[in-house]
Amino acid sequence: MLLNFESLGSWKWFLVAVTTLTSAFLLLPILFIAALSFGSSQWLIFPPPSWTLKWYGALFADPRWLESAWTSFRIALVVTMLSVLIGLVASFGLVRGTFVGRNALRALFMTPMILPVVVLAVALYAFFLRVGLAGTTTGFVIAHLVVALPFSILALTGALEGFDKSIEDAAVLCGASPLRAKLLITLPCIGHGVFSAAIFSFLTSWDEVVLAIFMASPTLQTLPVKIWATLRQDLTPVIAAASTLLILVTLVLMLLAAALKRGLKA
Repeated sequence: MLLNFESLGSWKWFLVAVTTLTSAFLLLPILFIAALSFGSSQWLIFPPPSWTLKWYGALFADPRWLESAWTSFRIALVVTMLSVLIGLVASFGLVRGTFVGRNALRALFMTPMILPVVVLAVALYAFFLRVGLAGTTTGFVIAHLVVALPFSILALTGALEGFDKSIEDAAVLCGASPLRAKLLITLPCIGHGVFSAAIFSFLTSWDEVVLAIFMASPTLQTLPVKIWATLRQDLTPVIAAASTLLILVTLVLMLLAAALKRGLKA
């Protein structure tokens, strides 16, 4: 049965309305949080009685918030580098390898994406308690790397599968070593995949809260954990200010990724 696309014209406004309502449902809570961060009330009241920047001043004046933000950034940066490096090696093996069980291994790498995060968090926490990594930066990095690596492998395998390997083979025939051909020919050609892997790995670690709650200690907390802990004690707009900055970093990185993708298409 063929689909008559002309008949879809009558559904155009309905689809536009549904899309608009869905977007509003997803975006309005974020906009409310941003508005609350500029409110003059010492409580989270909407609409704010007046507007002020004092909560951002209080946020940047508190060393505990700054330390949490730096911890998040530091861990996310390390996770990004390891995720891209390991994902690149794994992707070459998954795309170009011919060993038995390759598809099963690919499915295994994707397991953290479908496994409930809380189950993974409990398992990692129990294991880290035994090996002495609970509440450490190393434990944080390993835990976040487990959930970031699938995104990295997805982006890199997709880029490698779309790359014409004959270009790399031609470089080898011209005298380049296989490693040199990969570094100077293949990597630049799949740069969009590497960048996407880095962006998604960073954001996965930067925004992660469930694993971070299990991995945190009184002296080591990421920004999402700090927000969660503060919510249990207080409801000042400083929390909204911290949440807005968390969202802002995510938005900037996503816009950067979109701009790179558009530039590559051009």
